[in-house]
Amino acid sequence: MKKINNDNLVILVSVEFKTINNKYNQNTSLAELYNLVESAGYQVVGELSQSRSTPDPSLFIGAGKVEELKQLAKNFKVCTVIFDHDLSPIQQKNLEEKLELTVIDRTELILKIFSQRAHTKEGKLQVELARLNYLLPRLIGKGKQMSRLGGGIGTRGPGEKQLEVDRRTIKNRIADLNKEIEAIKKHRTIQRNRRKKILVPVISLVGYTNAGKSTLLNTLTGSEVYVKNQLFATLDPVSRKTKLPSGQEVIFTDTVGFIQNLPTQLIAAFRATLEEIKEADLLVHVVDVSNENYLEQVESVYKVLKQIGVEKSLFITALNKADLVPHYLIERAKRQLPNSVPISAKKQVGLDELLLKIEDCLSARSSKIEVMIPYNKIDLLHLFYNYGIIEHLEYKNDGVFILGTLRNKEIGYLNKSLSNL
Repeated sequence: MKKINNDNLVILVSVEFKTINNKYNQNTSLAELYNLVESAGYQVVGELSQSRSTPDPSLFIGAGKVEELKQLAKNFKVCTVIFDHDLSPIQQKNLEEKLELTVIDRTELILKIFSQRAHTKEGKLQVELARLNYLLPRLIGKGKQMSRLGGGIGTRGPGEKQLEVDRRTIKNRIADLNKEIEAIKKHRTIQRNRRKKILVPVISLVGYTNAGKSTLLNTLTGSEVYVKNQLFATLDPVSRKTKLPSGQEVIFTDTVGFIQNLPTQLIAAFRATLEEIKEADLLVHVVDVSNENYLEQVESVYKVLKQIGVEKSLFITALNKADLVPHYLIERAKRQLPNSVPISAKKQVGLDELLLKIEDCLSARSSKIEVMIPYNKIDLLHLFYNYGIIEHLEYKNDGVFILGTLRNKEIGYLNKSLSNL
Protein backbone atom coordinates (compact mmCIF):
# COMPACT_ATOMS: atom_id res chain seq x y z
CA MET A 1 0.00 0.00 0.00
CA LYS A 2 1.39 3.39 -1.04
CA LYS A 3 2.09 5.74 1.85
CA ILE A 4 0.40 9.14 1.61
CA ASN A 5 2.69 12.16 2.01
CA ASN A 6 0.72 14.37 4.40
CA ASP A 7 3.20 17.22 3.85
CA ASN A 8 1.62 17.82 0.42
CA LEU A 9 -1.99 17.77 1.65
CA VAL A 10 -3.55 21.20 2.17
CA ILE A 11 -6.80 22.91 3.07
CA LEU A 12 -7.74 26.13 1.28
CA VAL A 13 -9.31 29.11 3.03
CA SER A 14 -11.24 31.78 1.14
CA VAL A 15 -13.05 34.83 2.52
CA GLU A 16 -15.55 36.97 0.64
CA PHE A 17 -15.60 40.56 1.86
CA LYS A 18 -18.95 42.20 1.21
CA THR A 19 -17.61 45.74 1.54
CA ILE A 20 -14.66 45.31 -0.82
CA ASN A 21 -15.23 46.03 -4.51
CA ASN A 22 -13.44 43.15 -6.21
CA LYS A 23 -14.21 42.15 -9.80
CA TYR A 24 -12.97 38.65 -9.08
CA ASN A 25 -15.72 36.85 -7.19
CA GLN A 26 -14.90 34.28 -4.54
CA ASN A 27 -15.49 31.24 -6.78
CA THR A 28 -13.28 32.60 -9.57
CA SER A 29 -10.49 33.51 -7.18
CA LEU A 30 -10.71 30.11 -5.49
CA ALA A 31 -10.52 28.32 -8.85
CA GLU A 32 -7.34 30.25 -9.64
CA LEU A 33 -5.98 29.35 -6.20
CA TYR A 34 -6.55 25.66 -6.99
CA ASN A 35 -4.34 26.07 -10.08
CA LEU A 36 -1.66 27.83 -8.05
CA VAL A 37 -1.73 25.16 -5.36
CA GLU A 38 -1.41 22.35 -7.91
CA SER A 39 1.43 24.22 -9.63
CA ALA A 40 3.26 24.34 -6.29
CA GLY A 41 2.93 20.56 -5.91
CA TYR A 42 0.23 20.43 -3.23
CA GLN A 43 -2.95 18.34 -3.16
CA VAL A 44 -6.17 19.98 -1.97
CA VAL A 45 -8.21 17.77 0.38
CA GLY A 46 -10.63 20.34 1.77
CA GLU A 47 -11.68 23.97 1.77
CA LEU A 48 -13.26 26.43 4.16
CA SER A 49 -14.99 29.68 3.22
CA GLN A 50 -16.41 32.60 5.14
CA SER A 51 -18.25 35.82 4.41
CA ARG A 52 -17.20 38.87 6.42
CA SER A 53 -17.45 42.63 6.22
CA THR A 54 -13.75 43.14 7.05
CA PRO A 55 -10.76 40.94 7.95
CA ASP A 56 -10.20 40.22 11.62
CA PRO A 57 -7.08 42.25 12.52
CA SER A 58 -5.65 39.44 14.62
CA LEU A 59 -6.68 36.22 12.84
CA PHE A 60 -8.06 37.40 9.45
CA ILE A 61 -11.00 34.99 9.96
CA GLY A 62 -13.20 34.76 13.04
CA ALA A 63 -12.17 32.82 16.15
CA GLY A 64 -14.99 30.33 15.55
CA LYS A 65 -13.76 29.67 12.02
CA VAL A 66 -10.26 29.10 13.35
CA GLU A 67 -11.57 26.31 15.58
CA GLU A 68 -13.55 24.87 12.67
CA LEU A 69 -10.42 25.00 10.50
CA LYS A 70 -8.36 23.30 13.21
CA GLN A 71 -10.84 20.42 13.41
CA LEU A 72 -11.01 20.13 9.62
CA ALA A 73 -7.21 19.94 9.43
CA LYS A 74 -7.21 17.27 12.14
CA ASN A 75 -9.81 15.21 10.25
CA PHE A 76 -7.80 15.31 7.02
CA LYS A 77 -4.44 14.98 8.81
CA VAL A 78 -2.96 17.96 6.99
CA CYS A 79 0.07 20.00 8.02
CA THR A 80 -0.55 23.09 5.87
CA VAL A 81 -3.35 25.61 5.37
CA ILE A 82 -3.30 28.02 2.40
CA PHE A 83 -5.21 31.32 2.38
CA ASP A 84 -6.45 32.91 -0.84
CA HIS A 85 -5.41 36.28 0.58
CA ASP A 86 -2.39 38.15 1.84
CA LEU A 87 -1.93 37.92 5.60
CA SER A 88 -0.11 40.40 7.79
CA PRO A 89 2.88 39.01 9.72
CA ILE A 90 0.92 39.11 12.99
CA GLN A 91 -2.11 37.36 11.43
CA GLN A 92 0.09 34.61 10.02
CA LYS A 93 1.91 34.18 13.35
CA ASN A 94 -1.33 34.07 15.38
CA LEU A 95 -2.96 31.57 13.02
CA GLU A 96 0.03 29.24 13.16
CA GLU A 97 0.02 29.34 16.95
CA LYS A 98 -3.74 28.67 17.17
CA LEU A 99 -3.81 25.97 14.49
CA GLU A 100 -0.42 24.44 15.26
CA LEU A 101 0.03 24.17 11.49
CA THR A 102 1.98 25.89 8.72
CA VAL A 103 -0.05 28.79 7.31
CA ILE A 104 0.77 30.03 3.80
CA ASP A 105 -0.78 33.13 2.25
CA ARG A 106 -1.25 33.90 -1.43
CA THR A 107 2.02 35.79 -1.78
CA GLU A 108 4.11 33.04 -0.18
CA LEU A 109 2.43 30.46 -2.43
CA ILE A 110 3.30 32.42 -5.58
CA LEU A 111 6.86 32.91 -4.31
CA LYS A 112 7.16 29.13 -3.87
CA ILE A 113 6.07 28.57 -7.47
CA PHE A 114 8.52 31.17 -8.75
CA SER A 115 11.30 29.46 -6.77
CA GLN A 116 10.47 26.16 -8.46
CA ARG A 117 10.38 27.74 -11.94
CA ALA A 118 13.57 29.84 -11.67
CA HIS A 119 16.36 28.10 -13.57
CA THR A 120 18.73 30.86 -14.66
CA LYS A 121 21.04 32.80 -12.35
CA GLU A 122 19.06 35.98 -12.98
CA GLY A 123 15.74 34.34 -12.20
CA LYS A 124 17.05 32.75 -9.01
CA LEU A 125 18.51 36.05 -7.78
CA GLN A 126 15.27 37.91 -8.37
CA VAL A 127 13.13 35.26 -6.68
CA GLU A 128 15.48 35.10 -3.70
CA LEU A 129 15.26 38.88 -3.31
CA ALA A 130 11.46 38.74 -3.37
CA ARG A 131 11.37 35.93 -0.80
CA LEU A 132 13.75 37.69 1.58
CA ASN A 133 11.76 40.94 1.40
CA TYR A 134 8.64 38.91 2.17
CA LEU A 135 10.33 37.05 5.02
CA LEU A 136 12.04 39.96 6.80
CA PRO A 137 8.96 41.39 8.59
CA ARG A 138 7.84 37.84 9.45
CA LEU A 139 10.86 36.78 11.48
CA ILE A 140 9.70 35.58 14.89
CA GLY A 141 12.97 34.45 16.40
CA LYS A 142 12.05 30.79 16.58
CA GLY A 143 13.78 29.56 13.45
CA LYS A 144 10.52 28.38 11.85
CA GLN A 145 10.33 31.12 9.26
CA MET A 146 14.02 30.70 8.44
CA SER A 147 13.50 27.01 7.74
CA ARG A 148 10.96 27.91 5.04
CA LEU A 149 13.76 29.66 3.20
CA GLY A 150 15.78 26.49 3.06
CA GLY A 151 18.20 26.53 5.97
CA GLY A 152 19.55 28.51 8.90
CA ILE A 153 21.92 31.40 8.40
CA GLY A 154 24.22 33.59 10.40
CA THR A 155 26.42 33.29 13.45
CA ARG A 156 25.65 35.11 16.66
CA GLY A 157 27.95 37.85 17.84
CA PRO A 158 28.54 38.76 21.51
CA GLY A 159 25.24 39.55 23.25
CA GLU A 160 23.25 39.14 20.03
CA LYS A 161 19.94 37.25 19.98
CA GLN A 162 19.26 34.81 17.13
CA LEU A 163 16.43 37.04 15.84
CA GLU A 164 18.88 39.94 15.52
CA VAL A 165 21.34 37.68 13.71
CA ASP A 166 18.67 36.54 11.25
CA ARG A 167 17.56 40.11 10.54
CA ARG A 168 21.11 41.36 10.09
CA THR A 169 22.04 38.48 7.81
CA ILE A 170 18.92 38.87 5.66
CA LYS A 171 19.45 42.62 5.31
CA ASN A 172 23.05 42.02 4.23
CA ARG A 173 21.94 39.41 1.71
CA ILE A 174 19.25 41.76 0.35
CA ALA A 175 21.91 44.44 -0.15
CA ASP A 176 24.14 41.95 -2.01
CA LEU A 177 21.25 40.77 -4.18
CA ASN A 178 20.32 44.34 -5.09
CA LYS A 179 23.91 44.93 -6.23
CA GLU A 180 23.93 41.78 -8.36
CA ILE A 181 20.55 42.59 -9.89
CA GLU A 182 21.67 46.16 -10.59
CA ALA A 183 24.64 44.70 -12.50
CA ILE A 184 22.21 42.57 -14.51
CA LYS A 185 20.11 45.65 -15.19
CA LYS A 186 23.18 47.51 -16.51
CA HIS A 187 24.07 44.53 -18.71
CA ARG A 188 20.52 44.48 -20.11
CA THR A 189 20.73 48.22 -20.80
CA ILE A 190 23.94 47.67 -22.79
CA GLN A 191 22.24 44.86 -24.76
CA ARG A 192 19.21 47.07 -25.48
CA ASN A 193 21.41 49.93 -26.66
CA ARG A 194 23.23 47.56 -29.02
CA ARG A 195 19.92 46.42 -30.46
CA LYS A 196 18.84 50.04 -30.91
CA LYS A 197 22.05 50.82 -32.79
CA ILE A 198 21.32 48.09 -35.31
CA LEU A 199 17.77 49.51 -35.50
CA VAL A 200 15.87 46.25 -34.94
CA PRO A 201 12.50 46.96 -33.28
CA VAL A 202 11.74 44.97 -30.13
CA ILE A 203 8.23 43.60 -29.59
CA SER A 204 7.39 42.28 -26.13
CA LEU A 205 4.71 39.65 -25.62
CA VAL A 206 2.86 40.36 -22.39
CA GLY A 207 -0.21 38.88 -20.78
CA TYR A 208 -1.78 36.87 -18.02
CA THR A 209 0.02 33.68 -17.07
CA ASN A 210 -0.85 30.70 -19.29
CA ALA A 211 -2.42 32.92 -21.98
CA GLY A 212 -0.23 31.40 -24.72
CA LYS A 213 2.67 33.87 -25.05
CA SER A 214 5.37 31.21 -25.42
CA THR A 215 3.30 29.28 -27.97
CA LEU A 216 2.88 32.49 -29.98
CA LEU A 217 6.62 33.22 -29.80
CA ASN A 218 7.41 29.72 -31.07
CA THR A 219 4.90 29.98 -33.90
CA LEU A 220 6.02 33.44 -35.05
CA THR A 221 9.75 32.77 -34.87
CA GLY A 222 10.05 29.02 -35.45
CA SER A 223 11.77 28.59 -32.09
CA GLU A 224 11.26 25.97 -29.42
CA VAL A 225 10.79 27.89 -26.19
CA TYR A 226 9.54 25.70 -23.33
CA VAL A 227 5.74 25.50 -23.38
CA LYS A 228 3.59 23.80 -20.78
CA ASN A 229 -0.02 24.20 -19.68
CA GLN A 230 0.90 25.53 -16.25
CA LEU A 231 1.12 28.83 -14.42
CA PHE A 232 4.40 30.76 -14.72
CA ALA A 233 6.06 28.30 -17.14
CA THR A 234 8.22 31.24 -18.32
CA LEU A 235 10.12 33.36 -15.79
CA ASP A 236 13.17 34.57 -17.70
CA PRO A 237 12.88 36.76 -20.81
CA VAL A 238 13.44 34.91 -24.07
CA SER A 239 14.21 36.85 -27.26
CA ARG A 240 14.03 35.56 -30.84
CA LYS A 241 14.64 37.37 -34.14
CA THR A 242 12.31 36.99 -37.12
CA LYS A 243 11.08 38.93 -40.16
CA LEU A 244 7.77 40.68 -40.79
CA PRO A 245 5.97 40.21 -44.16
CA SER A 246 7.75 43.32 -45.51
CA GLY A 247 11.14 41.76 -44.75
CA GLN A 248 11.83 44.02 -41.77
CA GLU A 249 13.72 42.27 -38.99
CA VAL A 250 12.21 42.41 -35.50
CA ILE A 251 12.94 40.83 -32.13
CA PHE A 252 10.10 39.20 -30.20
CA THR A 253 10.56 38.87 -26.44
CA ASP A 254 8.55 36.52 -24.22
CA THR A 255 8.27 37.67 -20.60
CA VAL A 256 6.94 36.44 -17.26
CA GLY A 257 3.16 36.13 -17.12
CA PHE A 258 1.09 38.21 -14.73
CA ILE A 259 -1.66 37.21 -12.33
CA GLN A 260 -4.34 38.82 -10.20
CA ASN A 261 -2.69 40.66 -7.29
CA LEU A 262 0.86 39.82 -8.35
CA PRO A 263 2.94 40.25 -5.16
CA THR A 264 4.61 43.64 -4.89
CA GLN A 265 7.81 41.89 -3.79
CA LEU A 266 7.96 40.11 -7.15
CA ILE A 267 7.26 43.26 -9.14
CA ALA A 268 10.10 45.01 -7.29
CA ALA A 269 12.51 42.07 -7.57
CA PHE A 270 11.76 41.45 -11.26
CA ARG A 271 12.14 45.11 -12.21
CA ALA A 272 15.28 44.33 -14.25
CA THR A 273 13.26 41.81 -16.25
CA LEU A 274 10.20 44.04 -16.52
CA GLU A 275 12.37 46.83 -17.91
CA GLU A 276 12.48 44.75 -21.11
CA ILE A 277 8.75 45.41 -21.45
CA LYS A 278 9.03 49.11 -20.71
CA GLU A 279 11.78 49.64 -23.27
CA ALA A 280 10.08 47.68 -26.08
CA ASP A 281 9.00 49.46 -29.25
CA LEU A 282 5.64 47.70 -29.18
CA LEU A 283 3.68 45.38 -26.89
CA VAL A 284 1.51 42.50 -28.04
CA HIS A 285 -0.90 41.77 -25.23
CA VAL A 286 -1.81 38.08 -25.50
CA VAL A 287 -5.29 37.46 -24.06
CA ASP A 288 -6.85 34.03 -23.55
CA VAL A 289 -10.23 35.00 -24.95
CA SER A 290 -11.60 31.51 -24.19
CA ASN A 291 -11.36 32.27 -20.46
CA GLU A 292 -14.69 33.61 -19.22
CA ASN A 293 -12.83 36.06 -16.95
CA TYR A 294 -10.56 37.45 -19.67
CA LEU A 295 -11.58 41.07 -19.01
CA GLU A 296 -10.58 40.78 -15.35
CA GLN A 297 -7.30 39.22 -16.46
CA VAL A 298 -6.75 42.12 -18.87
CA GLU A 299 -7.26 44.59 -16.01
CA SER A 300 -4.73 42.69 -13.88
CA VAL A 301 -2.17 42.99 -16.69
CA TYR A 302 -2.90 46.70 -17.14
CA LYS A 303 -2.44 47.22 -13.40
CA VAL A 304 1.06 45.70 -13.36
CA LEU A 305 2.12 47.50 -16.54
CA LYS A 306 0.95 50.80 -15.08
CA GLN A 307 3.11 50.13 -12.01
CA ILE A 308 6.22 49.87 -14.19
CA GLY A 309 5.31 52.92 -16.28
CA VAL A 310 4.02 51.36 -19.52
CA GLU A 311 1.45 53.25 -21.59
CA LYS A 312 -1.65 51.53 -23.00
CA SER A 313 -1.08 53.29 -26.32
CA LEU A 314 1.76 50.85 -27.05
CA PHE A 315 -0.61 47.87 -27.24
CA ILE A 316 -1.82 45.49 -29.88
CA THR A 317 -4.11 42.87 -28.36
CA ALA A 318 -3.93 39.30 -29.66
CA LEU A 319 -7.18 37.49 -28.81
CA ASN A 320 -5.63 34.05 -28.49
CA LYS A 321 -7.51 30.72 -28.53
CA ALA A 322 -10.19 32.35 -30.69
CA ASP A 323 -10.83 28.96 -32.30
CA LEU A 324 -12.42 27.85 -29.01
CA VAL A 325 -14.93 30.72 -28.87
CA PRO A 326 -18.15 31.42 -30.88
CA HIS A 327 -17.88 34.16 -33.51
CA TYR A 328 -20.29 36.54 -31.77
CA LEU A 329 -18.18 36.46 -28.60
CA ILE A 330 -15.06 37.25 -30.62
CA GLU A 331 -16.83 40.27 -32.13
CA ARG A 332 -17.80 41.41 -28.63
CA ALA A 333 -14.20 41.03 -27.44
CA LYS A 334 -12.97 43.12 -30.40
CA ARG A 335 -15.35 45.91 -29.37
CA GLN A 336 -14.24 45.68 -25.75
CA LEU A 337 -10.53 45.66 -26.60
CA PRO A 338 -9.71 48.08 -29.47
CA ASN A 339 -6.78 47.39 -31.78
CA SER A 340 -7.21 43.65 -31.33
CA VAL A 341 -6.74 40.67 -33.65
CA PRO A 342 -8.33 37.22 -33.13
CA ILE A 343 -5.72 34.46 -33.42
CA SER A 344 -4.94 30.89 -32.51
CA ALA A 345 -1.22 30.54 -31.82
CA LYS A 346 -1.56 26.77 -31.56
CA LYS A 347 -3.45 26.33 -34.86
CA GLN A 348 -1.60 29.22 -36.58
CA VAL A 349 -4.78 31.13 -37.43
CA GLY A 350 -4.87 34.93 -37.79
CA LEU A 351 -1.10 35.35 -37.56
CA ASP A 352 -0.72 37.07 -40.94
CA GLU A 353 -3.21 39.73 -39.87
CA LEU A 354 -1.38 40.14 -36.56
CA LEU A 355 1.98 40.62 -38.29
CA LEU A 356 0.51 43.20 -40.68
CA LYS A 357 -0.95 45.13 -37.75
CA ILE A 358 2.45 45.03 -36.05
CA GLU A 359 4.02 46.50 -39.21
CA ASP A 360 1.43 49.29 -39.34
CA CYS A 361 1.94 50.17 -35.68
CA LEU A 362 5.73 50.25 -35.95
CA SER A 363 5.67 52.54 -38.99
CA ALA A 364 3.11 54.86 -37.36
CA ARG A 365 5.23 55.41 -34.26
CA SER A 366 8.11 57.22 -36.00
CA SER A 367 8.40 60.33 -38.18
CA LYS A 368 11.01 62.09 -40.29
CA ILE A 369 12.43 65.17 -38.59
CA GLU A 370 14.89 67.99 -39.26
CA VAL A 371 16.12 69.76 -36.16
CA MET A 372 18.85 72.10 -34.97
CA ILE A 373 20.00 71.25 -31.45
CA PRO A 374 21.86 74.10 -29.70
CA TYR A 375 25.15 73.17 -28.04
CA ASN A 376 23.73 73.97 -24.60
CA LYS A 377 21.13 71.23 -25.25
CA ILE A 378 23.55 68.75 -26.80
CA ASP A 379 22.41 66.03 -24.38
CA LEU A 380 19.21 65.77 -26.47
CA LEU A 381 21.28 63.93 -29.07
CA HIS A 382 20.83 60.76 -27.01
CA LEU A 383 17.19 60.65 -28.17
CA PHE A 384 18.35 59.89 -31.70
CA TYR A 385 21.03 57.45 -30.62
CA ASN A 386 18.62 55.53 -28.41
CA TYR A 387 15.27 55.83 -30.19
CA GLY A 388 15.88 56.89 -33.78
CA ILE A 389 17.95 56.90 -36.93
CA ILE A 390 20.43 59.65 -37.85
CA GLU A 391 20.62 60.03 -41.64
CA HIS A 392 22.70 63.21 -41.63
CA LEU A 393 24.52 65.06 -38.83
CA GLU A 394 26.37 68.36 -39.29
CA TYR A 395 28.07 70.58 -36.72
CA LYS A 396 27.27 74.26 -37.37
CA ASN A 397 28.06 77.51 -35.56
CA ASP A 398 24.82 77.61 -33.58
CA GLY A 399 24.36 73.90 -32.95
CA VAL A 400 24.10 70.41 -34.40
CA PHE A 401 21.85 69.92 -37.43
CA ILE A 402 20.21 66.49 -37.64
CA LEU A 403 18.12 64.88 -40.36
CA GLY A 404 16.65 61.59 -39.28
CA THR A 405 13.77 59.51 -37.97
CA LEU A 406 12.58 59.55 -34.38
CA ARG A 407 9.78 57.95 -32.40
CA ASN A 408 6.83 60.32 -32.08
CA LYS A 409 6.94 60.19 -28.27
CA GLU A 410 10.53 61.41 -28.29
CA ILE A 411 9.73 64.07 -30.92
CA GLY A 412 7.19 65.52 -28.48
CA TYR A 413 9.77 65.56 -25.69
CA LEU A 414 12.39 67.09 -28.03
CA ASN A 415 10.07 69.89 -29.17
CA LYS A 416 9.08 70.66 -25.59
CA SER A 417 12.73 70.81 -24.49
CA LEU A 418 13.70 73.12 -27.35
CA SER A 419 10.70 75.41 -26.83
CA ASN A 420 11.93 76.16 -23.29
CA LEU A 421 15.05 77.88 -24.60
